[in-house]
Amino acid sequence: MSAQETALATDWLQDKAARVEQVLTELMPSPDTLPGRLHEAMRYAVLGGGKRIRAALVYAAGEAALMGQGLSSAQHKALDHCAAAVELVHAYSLVHDDLPCMDDDVLRRGQPTVHVAYDEATAMLVGDALQPLAFQLLADMPIAPALSVQASLELARAIGSQGMVGGQAIDCDNVGQHLDLAQLRTMHELKTGALLKGSVHLGAIVVAASSKTRSALDQYAQAVGLAFQVADDILDTTADTNTLGKTAGKDAEQNKPTYVSLMGLAQAQQLLAELSQQAQQALLPLGESRRVLSALAQFIAIRDH
Repeated sequence: MSAQETALATDWLQDKAARVEQVLTELMPSPDTLPGRLHEAMRYAVLGGGKRIRAALVYAAGEAALMGQGLSSAQHKALDHCAAAVELVHAYSLVHDDLPCMDDDVLRRGQPTVHVAYDEATAMLVGDALQPLAFQLLADMPIAPALSVQASLELARAIGSQGMVGGQAIDCDNVGQHLDLAQLRTMHELKTGALLKGSVHLGAIVVAASSKTRSALDQYAQAVGLAFQVADDILDTTADTNTLGKTAGKDAEQNKPTYVSLMGLAQAQQLLAELSQQAQQALLPLGESRRVLSALAQFIAIRDH
């Protein structure tokens, strides 16, 4: 990744992270609204941290799908709602993932996890409240109702028992067990990849992208979704807690199957490079409009946290 491409990805990500942070700040319930403590905990879980990769993929896919035509004000607002929705769902999944009955972690995004900062019951309720709020935002998009329905279906499929939650269930069922590479890939395509892929699809849906464009974005999302998890597995082995903002080495400590544990570090790094290349190839039909998506794929592969 050249210095110019790195700067593009970094600046663009910072801009979109700030944008979705502002959208989330405005759209989430205030702590002054009853039940105040729950709303405070929801904002604690969502605001002020995270790379916002999923939100960035929503924006980048929507902009790329228009092939340089430019977004209308309604499409801008719809992309804001989709970007906020995927971040709400991601935050809910992290809150529940950190609970004592799951990964039992005490650190997330460099601060105490929600059940530590508040309590377990509040953490459960935070996740329970963030998920329906995400669908409320999708229902309130200023676009054709048929597109809002498509977006809601896309997110539901991405996070249900055949998506993110299903992958989490497989993960929980296989702590200390042996998985082969095909089984591990299936687990991570659901647990991590489904929401990343759904984020790309949501951006395409909002702007009513053509079937050809959606096909290219689907192939891109498939590669990027898996690359993100492989990178996570590598970072869990190679990075420290301060850099990650969460407990390093947790997977090995809990004897969870990972790409590093199954393939070794060098082969996992090779797989990551191959997936990054697959993502780049998938974008070729988009021409010049692929630039940001291309930079994001490279950023995902070389990130340090």
